[in-house]
Amino acid sequence: MHKIFVSVVNKSNNQLPAYATEGSAGMDISANLPHTITLQSLERTLVPTGLFIELPDGYEAQVRPRSGLAIKQGITCLNSPGTVDSDYRGEIKVILINLSNQAQDIHPGDRIAQMIISRVEKASLRLVHQLNDTQRGEGGFGHTGKN
Repeated sequence: MHKIFVSVVNKSNNQLPAYATEGSAGMDISANLPHTITLQSLERTLVPTGLFIELPDGYEAQVRPRSGLAIKQGITCLNSPGTVDSDYRGEIKVILINLSNQAQDIHPGDRIAQMIISRVEKASLRLVHQLNDTQRGEGGFGHTGKN
């Protein structure tokens, strides 16, 4: 397993994100709130984390929903996965939405999302007039059937 070092400034009272288990791909990140907020059904809000990171060139951080929060409370992340670019130095904030039928509370320190650090490959685009044909061709959006 290849490890990289990411510099972090933590302006919250929460602990630094960490991997919960040896096999975890993501680190839970927590809400940095002065008080509990309530999300009404279908309401969305931007939740600060108090975290600022410096990623090495060629890497990104992806902010994704937490499955437990989604299934238990109906809260998920919009713009998912959200990308934190290697040259961004602002605070990491998470767009949360309540997809449940009931109001849901977000408390200070609640684990609201997970962050995955990934390598990024850069592509050079080459303009052509035709693409090579494949068996699939233009089929998409469920064209292969229900199973």
